[in-house]
Amino acid sequence: MANETSERRHMSKPPLKTISSEVDAWIKATGVRYFDPLTNMAMLTEEVGEVARIMARRYGEQSEKASDKGKDLGEELADVLFVVLCLANQTGTDLHAAWRRRMAAKTKRDKARHAANPKLRRRVAR
Repeated sequence: MANETSERRHMSKPPLKTISSEVDAWIKATGVRYFDPLTNMAMLTEEVGEVARIMARRYGEQSEKASDKGKDLGEELADVLFVVLCLANQTGTDLHAAWRRRMAAKTKRDKARHAANPKLRRRVAR
């Protein structure tokens, strides 16, 4: 019953706020404390580098090493998201509100821009 109430509460909460709270709870229960923001920024750079490695080798022109074939792109992207949420939490940044503002601005700015771009209409042969 308590689990049901918790699930309903999470369902009514915006997704970014839900996972942001989940990260914060994990840090407090398991991680002891947040790393300082500069350490987290370095960790974010490292995690983005791991995503870049997969992308360059799996979807780009570099050959993929046998040791990289088992790496899961989704898990690496989740690592990036985890550190981004840590940075937002520890700096008091409301990512949900920022997301809403950015999407509104992008929609206003790009309303006709991409549809009118001939480069986006043709496919690049691979």
